[in-house]
Amino acid sequence: MWTYEGPPHVGAMRVATAMTDVHYVLHAPQGDTYADLLFTMIERLKDRPPVTYTTFQARDLGKDTASLFMNSARESYERFKPKALLVGSSCTAELIQDDPGGLAESLDLPVPVVPLELPAYQKKENWGASETFYQLVRRFCSKEFFEEKNISVKNSPSCNILGPTALGFRNKDDVKEIKSLLEEIGVNVNVVAPLEASVEDLSKIPLADFNVLLYPEIGRLSAEWLFKNHNQPYTKTIPYGVISTRKFIEEVVSLVGIKKNQKIISLLERKLNNSRWYSSSVDSNYLTNKRVFIFGDATHVLSAVNVAKDEFAFEVVGIGTYSREFAREVRALAKNIDVDVLITDDYLEVEAEIERLQPELILGTQMERHIGKRLGIGSAVISAPMHVQDFPCRYSPQMGFEGANVLFDSWIHSLMMGLEEHLLTMFRDDFEFKDDATPSHLGSKGSIKSIKNTEDTSTSIKVSDELVWENDAESELRKIPFFVRGKAKRNTEKYAKNNGFEKITIETLYDAKAYYAK
Repeated sequence: MWTYEGPPHVGAMRVATAMTDVHYVLHAPQGDTYADLLFTMIERLKDRPPVTYTTFQARDLGKDTASLFMNSARESYERFKPKALLVGSSCTAELIQDDPGGLAESLDLPVPVVPLELPAYQKKENWGASETFYQLVRRFCSKEFFEEKNISVKNSPSCNILGPTALGFRNKDDVKEIKSLLEEIGVNVNVVAPLEASVEDLSKIPLADFNVLLYPEIGRLSAEWLFKNHNQPYTKTIPYGVISTRKFIEEVVSLVGIKKNQKIISLLERKLNNSRWYSSSVDSNYLTNKRVFIFGDATHVLSAVNVAKDEFAFEVVGIGTYSREFAREVRALAKNIDVDVLITDDYLEVEAEIERLQPELILGTQMERHIGKRLGIGSAVISAPMHVQDFPCRYSPQMGFEGANVLFDSWIHSLMMGLEEHLLTMFRDDFEFKDDATPSHLGSKGSIKSIKNTEDTSTSIKVSDELVWENDAESELRKIPFFVRGKAKRNTEKYAKNNGFEKITIETLYDAKAYYAK
């Protein structure tokens, strides 16, 4: 069964894998080790996650599973020597109620033990990652721990970047892009967490002047705690797209008290990227009011709606998220732009909504990519869950000015924009552009041999038991560019069936076009 999120212990694994010196002891049956593959096969990490499974089996349930966990925890520390140990249960082990936190504390290990209570049957992966990061921040950024470390060197103005994890959608590239942007503004990056952070790095988080919150699903709970306990404000703008990146820079400048001098203004002007020019071009104007459906995690959906609407002039016809913790924000945005909203983690409901809305582009997860492929609708992946092709070898951020370039390329190319339609119309009768044309690289000698026409004097073509296309309607259909022809054909047949027609004439074709253009 497809699912948008795994159980919460997978979220905890994402945090542990992101960090450099934390180990996670997971009380889990043998089958739950499948989660390793998410990191080694999809994200293509060279090392397996820093997770030790107790891997109890059915025969162990009648024995002492508590001692099995204690042995695993002790052996994990002795083998890996982490600076902190996370302990918890998977969804199956949760039913045994062995209390991994209490058991690990009783071992009196020489490193901090952070127990995780992740209700597997009520919460999901992103919540688990958020809760895990929050517990780590509370433990290692507490005033007592901070004062005990006696850390006092402060390099102002500075910030922390909160939220990026392992298995996050383009998280590593986003961090690289935003770090570069902040440094150009004149803001030092103190700590990035949890991605590539150590336990010692976590203890330095309170030294920064403010926090940059890139991924609210993971970092907002911790950012709010840091604001309350260390008086650290955090950014509210996600630097996604050209307009939001500008607003992000202005917000950062105001937080650190830098005057909006010529240096900052010139930075804004200099960083206006290619996508801004392209989105103002004639080719891009052809895409004005293209219908788009957006679904994914809340951060990317909320940001993508603004880019689609305000930068590319798309018509957003529907939005949704599987992030139930952020349902209020997504519903508010849907109400603001007057579209239907879908809050669900059932991909079949998403597929039904896409079929109902008939968009021309889908921005979503790998689930929506499969749905788009089945329905013949162009799509671009903008959010987790994703597959291996969404961890490209090249630098491909989603945030910042370079991220805006990537968004333009991936979204616009999915619509096959630009001169293609004009060329197809202009050269419709050219031998290379006919539907039965041979691939151009084969040349004229490789032309497809035509099948001899057996005397067919009929004036219509039967396409199903109920509907028949008249020849003139079929000919008119072929004049429609191939990348929208399928949609036109489906709409016409649907219109004909709904109106009880047995034959599709050229008038039916145009009536259907007028009906669906309303």
